[in-house]
Amino acid sequence: MTDKRLEFGVGLFVLLGLAAVVYLTVKLGTGSFVAADTYPLEARFANTGGLNKGSTVMLGGVTVGRVEGIRLDPADFSAIVDMSIMREVQLPADTMASIKTSGLIGDKFVALAPGAEESFLKPSERIVMTESAVELESLISKMAFGSVKEDEETSSGEAPSAAAANSEP
Repeated sequence: MTDKRLEFGVGLFVLLGLAAVVYLTVKLGTGSFVAADTYPLEARFANTGGLNKGSTVMLGGVTVGRVEGIRLDPADFSAIVDMSIMREVQLPADTMASIKTSGLIGDKFVALAPGAEESFLKPSERIVMTESAVELESLISKMAFGSVKEDEETSSGEAPSAAAANSEP
């Protein structure tokens, strides 16, 4: 009889442990423990280049918020990024938001660079100064196929073949 009670107790303990692990995984994955008291901000980017909902928002290398959503503005086809920022972080009105990559091919995040303005951004306001994501693929293709050199030659007013013909003695 005591063996069945012991087995039941151990089984119940294991089930409760698994439920706790699942709960913590879900909570940590959504960032619920990181910033409970936040305020919303948004920023308009020409290209978000791989930024996703749930990406981090950093200020000076410290996580201060999360990306809550990314939507398309039908008026000018730009991307509007909705962010939640920790309430204790007050950002100046001339703060700049840029999309950066952690590592060479790592995750994208929003980096905030505060300005010198004395007034602060209010909840739901838009960060005006932004810098879109740099696409590694386009940089590599420009270097590999020589479009950077062609751009320099065509900016002088000559066709690429005429510029090459004029360079020979």
